[in-house]
Amino acid sequence: MPTQEKVENVEDLKRRLSGVKTVLLAEYRGLSVQQLSDLRKQLRAVSAEYKVVKNRLAKLALSKDLAGVKSLLKGPTGMIISREDPVAVAKALHTFAKTNQALVIKAGYVEGQMLEPAGLKALADLPSKETLRAQIVGAIQGPLAQLVGLLQAPQRELVYVLSQRGSASGAGASGDASGEMVAGRTSGAGASGAASGEMAEKSEAK
Repeated sequence: MPTQEKVENVEDLKRRLSGVKTVLLAEYRGLSVQQLSDLRKQLRAVSAEYKVVKNRLAKLALSKDLAGVKSLLKGPTGMIISREDPVAVAKALHTFAKTNQALVIKAGYVEGQMLEPAGLKALADLPSKETLRAQIVGAIQGPLAQLVGLLQAPQRELVYVLSQRGSASGAGASGDASGEMVAGRTSGAGASGAASGEMAEKSEAK
C-alpha cells in the first residue's frame, strides 16, 4: 500500500513531466553534494531542472510518450527536465560531464525521439537556437542588401535615361519646328517672286 508521501511524489513528478520537450537521464554515483549543486546551477541557466528520483516512483509517473525511458531507470538516477531548447540542455550537461567524469549520461527523450548517449553528444555539438538565428539572419541580410541594391540601381539608371531621352526629344521637336518655319518662309518668298514675274510679263505684253 503506497503511502501518502509516495503518492504525492508521483503526482509531483507527473506535473513536472507534463508537456516537457526534453528528459535526459544521468547516473550521479560518485558526485559530491557540491558537484550536484553546480550541475543544478548550470542546468537552471538553460531553463532545465535536475531532479534525483526513485526509480520505482519515476516509472509510475512516466507517461506513454516517455515509456521508453523506463528500462533505463536503474541505479542512482537523476532526471534532467526541460521545456526549452534541448540543444542548450545537452550542451550544458556534456560541458559539466567533461570536468566531472563521475556523471554518466544514459540516454534521453528529446521532442518525441529516444536518443542514446552518442545521439545526445551529437545534439550537444549542434549550434544553439540563438546561434542558428544569428547565422540565418546574417545569411539573409547580405543577399537582401545586394538584391535591394540591384533593384534600386536600374531604377536610378532608368530615370536618368528617360530624363535624357525627354530632353533630346524636346530639343528635336524644337529643331523640327524651326526647320518647318524656315521652309515655310522660303516657300512664301518663292511664291511672292513668281507672282511678281508674272505681273511684269503681262505689262510688257500690253
